[in-house]
Amino acid sequence: MELQVNELERDIIKEILNIGLARAADSFAAIAKDRVLLKVPDLQLMEANELIEIVRAYEKSHTIIQSDIKGDLNGSTLMLFSELHIEQLSAVCLGMTVDPKAPLTEMQESLLLEISNIITGALVTQLANILKASIYGSPPVAPKNDIAESLKSIFTEHPLFQPLVFTVITQFTNNTQMVELPLLLFFDTTTFVKILEIIRSYNFLAK
Repeated sequence: MELQVNELERDIIKEILNIGLARAADSFAAIAKDRVLLKVPDLQLMEANELIEIVRAYEKSHTIIQSDIKGDLNGSTLMLFSELHIEQLSAVCLGMTVDPKAPLTEMQESLLLEISNIITGALVTQLANILKASIYGSPPVAPKNDIAESLKSIFTEHPLFQPLVFTVITQFTNNTQMVELPLLLFFDTTTFVKILEIIRSYNFLAK
């Protein structure tokens, strides 16, 4: 299924996400104990294989936390934590000094899951309100298996799947430190069509 999206529609979708991300930033600030900024998302339509390769590359150097979006709209968020991210977050949020090469402790994994839960939950709540859709985020997980391979299986089962991918940089500062966390948000083709239909029904494009 080939999706056609004009620049105005892209801008509207980005703005809807920005509203959701602003709420997520405020929620994250409570844990980060400082100012949180979420940058304007980049929107890309890409082939499933391209997304799989991006995820596979991140798997080599990052801990990935996954949360699925379900209901009227279907998608997933992947939060990507490097060793440096985990070291900085442990210091800021847990008051821990850790060896970045050491395996994750139970407390550290719980922190990453909570951060993903807060950001995804706030984003999903705002999307539901703006789009008037019944959606919810599943509890985040830290998959131990090959995430890219799991995605590949999903895409194989749904050959018309053309993921719409948003890349968002979550940035927070603490004193002189700054931590940037990459976030991948993607929807399947059917969901993206629904989002476009909702946007067009608001007559934004006629104004």
